[in-house]
Amino acid sequence: MNILRNVLALIGLLAIVVVVWAAIKIQPYYSAFQGFDDKAMVTYQAMATKLIESGNAAEATVWKQKVNEDLSIGDVEDVMKSVANELNIRDVGQLPLSKQVELMTGKKQRFLKIYMYCNPLTAIEMVDYSDAFSAYLPCRLSLVEDKKGKLWIYALNMDMMIHGGTTLPDGLKQEAERVRTVIKTIMDRAASGEF
Repeated sequence: MNILRNVLALIGLLAIVVVVWAAIKIQPYYSAFQGFDDKAMVTYQAMATKLIESGNAAEATVWKQKVNEDLSIGDVEDVMKSVANELNIRDVGQLPLSKQVELMTGKKQRFLKIYMYCNPLTAIEMVDYSDAFSAYLPCRLSLVEDKKGKLWIYALNMDMMIHGGTTLPDGLKQEAERVRTVIKTIMDRAASGEF
């Protein structure tokens, strides 16, 4: 009986040591998250869930929308252009990557084109807040033909940029959320063909 009691006491002591050690290790992270945006934890949980499901860090940090099968590339591009104009965001460039690779290799490629959008006033505010935000500029959408011939629209998940750290100043946060809504709207309407 004494041996059993001693073994249980040792297990209890080890459990207490592990809990104290874990608390010491976790405390700095917990403290840091206390100062973050109120949606930071949800943002990182969603990203972690996608990472675990896919095993792909890029997949975990993007939004993707399947394009209705009855829409052509031209249809999608027309809607993107129309919605961008309607929502007052500038088309600042396009990268027809699959066409470029075809020219370089002489081989047919799956369709891949990057579309860049920007509100210059918001962009400069973001960079004034943090130079690192320049790496997120301009907002990009990509139209990709998958290996089965289906079209998808991808964009960087902007939630991490908006909610992933300390709360952005009020005016900047509202403008960043507006741009987020614009990009999501372009994606959703282009994928469904809704002018």
